[in-house]
Order: sequence, then C-alpha cells, then structure tokens
Amino acid sequence: MAISRLRFLLHQQLQKYTSSLRHLSYSNRSFCSASNLRSHFQRIGFIGLGNMGSRMANNLIEDGYNLTVHDVDHNAMKIFSERGILTKESPFEVADSSDVLITMLPSSNHVLDVYTGRNGLLSHGNTLGPWLFIDSSTIDPQTSRKLSATIADCSLKRKRDGFEVPAMLDAPVSGGVLAAQAGTLTFMVGGLEEAYVAAKPLFLSMGKSTIYCGGAGNGSAAKICNNLAMAVSMLGVSEALALGQKLGIAASTLTKIFNSSSARCWSSDTYNPVPGVMDGVPASRNYDGGFASKLMAKDLNLAAESAKEVGLEFPLTSQAEKIFTQLCNDGHGMKDFSCVFRHYYPGNDEL
Repeated sequence: MAISRLRFLLHQQLQKYTSSLRHLSYSNRSFCSASNLRSHFQRIGFIGLGNMGSRMANNLIEDGYNLTVHDVDHNAMKIFSERGILTKESPFEVADSSDVLITMLPSSNHVLDVYTGRNGLLSHGNTLGPWLFIDSSTIDPQTSRKLSATIADCSLKRKRDGFEVPAMLDAPVSGGVLAAQAGTLTFMVGGLEEAYVAAKPLFLSMGKSTIYCGGAGNGSAAKICNNLAMAVSMLGVSEALALGQKLGIAASTLTKIFNSSSARCWSSDTYNPVPGVMDGVPASRNYDGGFASKLMAKDLNLAAESAKEVGLEFPLTSQAEKIFTQLCNDGHGMKDFSCVFRHYYPGNDEL
C-alpha cells in the first residue's frame, strides 16, 4: 500500500512539473509573438478626435503607443500637441508617418473625404505607408467594402511579415463615451482575419472585447444592426414605463419588475431613460452626454437604406427613424437618444 501510495504521489508531481513546462513554453511563445506584433505598431496614426476618438487615442497613448493625430478642429489637436503628441495638418501627412492608421469619424461622407479627398489618405498614388487601416466609424457596409477593396489594390512602400499588400478593417464600437473613457469598448470587426488577429492588441488597448464578424463590411453591418435593436428597445422601454406610470406604477418599481423578468434589457437595467431611476446615466443629467439623438437618427437611416438594398421591409425601423429624426428637428439632436422618453412622454419623471 505504501509503495502504491508513493507511486501515486510521484505521478502527481510529475504531472504538475510537465504542466509547468508546457505553460512556460507557451508563455515564451506568446511573449515572442507579442514582441513581434508590437514592432508592427511602432507608429500609430489617429484621425478624428471627437468625443469618442479623443478618448480612444488617449488610451493608446497611456498604453505606450507612439501616436500622430489629426482633426479638422484645431482646438482638439491643440489638446494633444500641448501634451507633446505629434499633430499633422492633413490625413495624408498622418499616413506618411504611420505604420497603422485609425479613423473615428461621424459619417460615411467624412470617411470618404478623409480617405479619398484632397490630401486624403489615398490621394498620393496607390503605394501606401501604413500596412493596416482601421475604421471605427459607424458607416454603411457598402462604403466599408468599397474602401477595403480599394486599399487591397494598393501596394506597400515597405513589406511587412505576412502582409504583401495593405489591409483594412471596419471596426465600429459599442459602449459610448463612458466606455471609450474607461477603455471598455466592444469592437465589431470585419475584414481579413489575419489582420484582425494582428490588430487585436490595439483593440484591447481601447476596449475590453473584440468580436470577429467575417469579411469586409461585416463589422459595419453588425454595428447598424446593434443600433437598430438598441433604438427599438429604447422606444419599447420608454413606452412601457410611461404607460406604467399613467396606470399608477412607479417607474422604479416597474424597472425592478422588468429587470427580474422577461422584459429585461440594456435599456432598462443599464441605460434607463426615466430621470430619477438610475444614477450615472444621461437621464440623470438632463440627457447631456451619451449617444446623441442625431447619431441614432443617422444610424437608423443606414439600417433603413441597407434593408431596402437587400429587399426587406422593416416597419419598426422606419417608425424609429421617423421618431428620432423628428426629435432632431425639434432641437434635441445633441441630447442623448434616451431623451426620447421625456420628449414623447412629458411629465413622467420618477418622483
């Protein structure tokens, strides 16, 4: 019995030792891989220093990346230049001094102008400096796919390991300004999978998770689908909470019911639209900050147009687009989109 017990203990120790060696070997391989990848990101260009882009750029800087930035707003660039960050006067100048180029812009037209306009990223021929272009703007999938194809037809000034031609990833984000500030964004990424794998360290410097969605344009498609669901959800929750209050149920009580039953969703448990129900959300500060209603109207328009292109009719999408467009026309375009609650159901604040 003693001999058998001794053999068992020795076998256990051998297993632990072997496991440790395997872990060490894996760690060394991972370290080497990470070191090689980091060499591809020595110079990062960032274009678009608005509410989202400025915070994403900050997180890259804090993580040790060397950035060069540009924005049409010189005051936005000044904030960075005063911190010793290199700024450039045009997108092309940024590209000329970058290995990787990231854009975070308001619309498809802005993206096209930065890429193909005068002094744009692609304005000086089809031999490019950056080996990777990442667009985190929320735009239509068709524009993402066209730009990706255009970049794939270009050549590189300097070849990179595993990349003979430049690549593009469409990588819109979810989480809003607070997540951009905290570095907890979620990236929805479309494009060449090898480029996605290589770029993952960059994404994780700005966010908490990344999801590979498939080929070019699929990241953009995922984002507009996400925002479509978010808009319709916010309208449904707003209507239900307004109705409940009119029927005599406090919004806080109804929210507790939602969040412990089948109605639970992000619009009820994380981003509640009723003032007084939840701290730290736009509804608690007169709907300032957050995700602007004009951007939601834009994204719903992208969803509606994409639905038409593939022959689908979506009545909820169409109605939501009308509601948020009217919200903007009534002067609430800069307010967070959850202000749809107060606009359409006034007098229903939580008491």
